Amino acid sequence: MEMRTGSSGTRNRTPRLQPRWFIVLFWKVHRAVVRATGGRRGLWLPRDQRWGALRLTTVGRRSGQERSVIVGYYEDGPNLVTMAMNGWGEAEPAWWLNLQAHPTARVQLADGTRDVVAHAATGAERARLWERWRALDKDLDGYASRRPSETAVVVFEPVR
Repeated sequence: MEMRTGSSGTRNRTPRLQPRWFIVLFWKVHRAVVRATGGRRGLWLPRDQRWGALRLTTVGRRSGQERSVIVGYYEDGPNLVTMAMNGWGEAEPAWWLNLQAHPTARVQLADGTRDVVAHAATGAERARLWERWRALDKDLDGYASRRPSETAVVVFEPVR
């Protein structure tokens, strides 16, 4: 495995990923389970040392149609935080491109639904939120090093 130097200056192994076809299939099945059960299965709340899963519904940037995807998240006060990654593949995820065009969205959580507006964290906010993800996923820097560009940290703020 390739060795990388992380942001802390330590050497990290690039973690192994499942084959791309498996990642895509897994998330398609997961999304189908959530849809078929109305969210009773496949969505969960985050815990102290574990991220949760939510269903994000965006408006397609070209089609104008609603598009849904399941993403991992954690809570940061009233906000929800996720990573704009596509199974750690090279391309930006379509949902993130959709949010850049139309930042309002709907999230379905294990305990309810809410309307949100999204933005990419920058500067000190991004650094703080990245560190929190690192506490939840020890391989975060290694996975992120597989991508050709910086992985956006996406913040969902509740619509007031």
